[in-house]
Amino acid sequence: MSSRFRDKPTSESKRRSQKPHHSEPPMPNYPVEAIPSPFSDAARGLSDSELRETAYEILVGACRSSGGKPLTYIPQSERNGERSPSPAPAGSSASLQRSLTSTAASKVKKALGLKSSGRRRNGGESSGQERVKRAVTTGELVRVQMRVSEQTDSRIRRALLRIAAAQLGRKIESIVLPLELLQQLKSSDFPNQQEYQVWQRRNLKLLEAGLLLYPHMPPDKNNTAPQRLRQIIHGALERPLDTGKNSESMQALRSVVMSLACRTFDGSVSETCHWADGFPLNLRLYQILLEACFDVSDEASVIDEVDEVLELIKKTWVVLGINQMLHNLCFLWTLFHHFVATGQMETDLLLAANNLMLEVEKDAKAAKDPNYSKILSSVLSLILDWAEKRLVAYHDTFNSDNTESLEGVVSLGVLSAKLMVEDLSQEYHRRRKEVDVVSDRVDTYIRKSLRAAFSQVMEQVKYRKRSSKNQPNQLPLLCILAQDVSALAFSEKAIFSPILKRWHPHAAGVAVATLHSCYGNELRQFASGIAELTPDAIQVLRAADKLEKDLVQIAVEDSVDSEDGGKSIIREMPPYEAEAVIANLVKSWIKTRLDRLKEWVDRNLQQEVWDPQVNRERLAPSAVEVLRTVDETMEAFFLLPIPVHAVLLPELITGIDRCLQHYILKAKSGCGTRSTFVPPLPALTRCSTGSKFNGVFKKKEKLQVAQRRRSQVGTTNGNNAFGIPQLCCRINTLQHIRTQLEVLAKRTMTLLRNSESANVNDITNGVGKVFELAAASCVEGIQQLCEAIAYKVVFQDLSHVLWDGLYAGEVSSSRIEPFLQELEQYLEVISSTVHDRVRTRVITDIMKASFDGFLLVLLAGGPSRAFSLQDHEMIEEDFKFLTELFWSNGDGLPDDLIERFSTTAKGVLPLFRTDSENIVEQFKCLTLESYGSSAKSRLPLPPTSGQWSPTEPNTLLRVLCYRSDETSAKFLKKTYNLPTKL
Repeated sequence: MSSRFRDKPTSESKRRSQKPHHSEPPMPNYPVEAIPSPFSDAARGLSDSELRETAYEILVGACRSSGGKPLTYIPQSERNGERSPSPAPAGSSASLQRSLTSTAASKVKKALGLKSSGRRRNGGESSGQERVKRAVTTGELVRVQMRVSEQTDSRIRRALLRIAAAQLGRKIESIVLPLELLQQLKSSDFPNQQEYQVWQRRNLKLLEAGLLLYPHMPPDKNNTAPQRLRQIIHGALERPLDTGKNSESMQALRSVVMSLACRTFDGSVSETCHWADGFPLNLRLYQILLEACFDVSDEASVIDEVDEVLELIKKTWVVLGINQMLHNLCFLWTLFHHFVATGQMETDLLLAANNLMLEVEKDAKAAKDPNYSKILSSVLSLILDWAEKRLVAYHDTFNSDNTESLEGVVSLGVLSAKLMVEDLSQEYHRRRKEVDVVSDRVDTYIRKSLRAAFSQVMEQVKYRKRSSKNQPNQLPLLCILAQDVSALAFSEKAIFSPILKRWHPHAAGVAVATLHSCYGNELRQFASGIAELTPDAIQVLRAADKLEKDLVQIAVEDSVDSEDGGKSIIREMPPYEAEAVIANLVKSWIKTRLDRLKEWVDRNLQQEVWDPQVNRERLAPSAVEVLRTVDETMEAFFLLPIPVHAVLLPELITGIDRCLQHYILKAKSGCGTRSTFVPPLPALTRCSTGSKFNGVFKKKEKLQVAQRRRSQVGTTNGNNAFGIPQLCCRINTLQHIRTQLEVLAKRTMTLLRNSESANVNDITNGVGKVFELAAASCVEGIQQLCEAIAYKVVFQDLSHVLWDGLYAGEVSSSRIEPFLQELEQYLEVISSTVHDRVRTRVITDIMKASFDGFLLVLLAGGPSRAFSLQDHEMIEEDFKFLTELFWSNGDGLPDDLIERFSTTAKGVLPLFRTDSENIVEQFKCLTLESYGSSAKSRLPLPPTSGQWSPTEPNTLLRVLCYRSDETSAKFLKKTYNLPTKL
């Protein structure tokens, strides 16, 4: 038996205390933390050192009990001498004589994925100096590992020899070791009485823990033994127990202890004593034994001799009630605890714990023992709590330098969760098809950690903003936040998502969906406070739009191989609609600007006097200001830092177009048209025979007629705003607007091309339609104003020399010369005032109005006018003078233009030299052609069309009405009974 502890030589007796120093790169240093043990309450009255000594006693006893050699006690001095290199005793087996240094590579380490201690420390073979160290036995190695002194070890061996001598042949499991030790060791075996009393109290407390507090089998309520044992122990704690073989107290103690230790569930007699195999005391003691597998001078390292040490430790199973399942569970906790307690620097331990967790997972599926399930739940809960504390904020714990640790912690966490839910949860079995434990857990880790990381980023951004609040041109907080969140997302994708994807198919997608939601909350809060378009608002919304595109891109790339193509993740990311918010803000901005522009137009038009003398261009100052404001508005629009200029430009252009159209309509409003100034045609009359020659009017009557004619002329507001110079100013204004619209359109397209808009070509193709309402209104307004000037000059301003004077009474005494003289003055004023590009149009309209006025005098001049055949020469000569005025010796209007507009007059004038009989016949023929046979009995009165022509019945009739001869008068009297005066 002793050979297990003394006959196994090695060359590494002091290798732990003489650990070589190596220059290694610094490892990440994590705070060492204490975590509760699932077995820590098993012996609250016993210290770790006391439990360690107890565990060592059990180990030594178990090894001696299982050996084949007879027990012999070797004094300490001889044992010390035994360490010198010498042949092993001949009676030992070959396996027990094997040197520890010659042991093959550890199978346990290989199975758990652990590197050898030598490779972990220096990456190669141990030094020569270390190889020649004197050999020790495996038992000696365990003693050193368990921090048991040689003196204590010697006392324990001495006691076990005495026990073996007293109970020859009995195995360790058939005795209550603390009871036997109490009887075999006396105060003389200890350095002093006080140490002995401490040792005695420790064994009594151990009996209390194993038989009363955590018994293998719950005591019977009717059994008084527990109460008696409790009284003996409490008495002994106050007064040292007499442990003599024949003492009553010792006999009483043995009696009650054995009665409790030898109980069985079926009531049969058992040779096995149950004093250290109750849960969780047995696991606490076993955990202490497993601690011997870790280097006493480097607790993060599992010793290379772990196979031999575990071989010895497993001999205690029979005493502690341990099996392979409990061993795996306890060893799992021990590996995990050492990883945590040593600062989480040795990822080998984490890997080993994960590998052992896979074994525990298999065990759990086959486990039927409720005690095992309870302990398993306790262990898994502690591991899961520790892992989740890091995983719900893994950004605080892990980085690109320790992703291996992250992988191990995630694996440990999800395996623990899976075991707890799938093997220990009844609820899971009811909802099995609905739950994916691993994916759900990792999903939770990702979301919680990203939310925590987002909050940290938010706080950092706020701090940076506060620190740099006095610096100019700072970005808004949410812009900086968007940049940092984007960086966080890409970092997540590069560092953590590839690892987490092992357990969650959409790891990166879930991460960016979480960040999208977090930033979205901040953005919605910001957007709710936006009342108008500001540079900060635009910057934030654009930053949000860019961030969203980055996040969606990551989600899409992450979901390429997924079953639903990432639709589930995208559904979690409702669009920020930043572009829509920007568009709405810009629309509001456009509406505000357009409202101000229209208001400004109305206010300035009310103050406008249309004086052509106020500036060199002879146009309205209000138009200059309107166009300047339009240009400023357009420039301000393109200065907006938005990506949607091309989309919203049509709305702005349409609004400006309508404002300019409004200005143009107001500018021409009230200026009149042709019908405003052309007098209404008087009723048809006939001339009395000889009336022309007898002087139809006296001077007084002529004045009255002139006054009556003036009252018939359409007039406008007498305000100077509608004088001829003012009308010219209005024309110049509209012409200026028309020209500037083309400039503005080209400038707009240039600004658009220089903007960030992506669809410039779509807008550029429609340049011709820009400001089309205003352009059309300008053309129409110029046309109307030119016509208004022309007919105002001819029929209103010169009515006294045309309508009231020309050919009134005697033709020879009322020729066209006065009209031409005054008209020429008007033409000079208009030519010097109106814009060059409109001048010809205005003069042409005046010429046309003059021709219309000339014909109107001839064909609708009223009873004051009568013409004879002899007057035709003067009339034709006057018309020639009129056309020459506009030709102006070649400096005026072009011949072809004069010819085109004089065609009507030249067609009508020959009628004035045609005799009345021919005209009557022509009139009858044309009327019959127009009305057919119904006109034979009585000729109908032809309507006035206003389109004078020698082939038009009404024109012929009017020539007859103003013909001063008997033929005409009789025909008109007989056919239509026309009066001779109004």
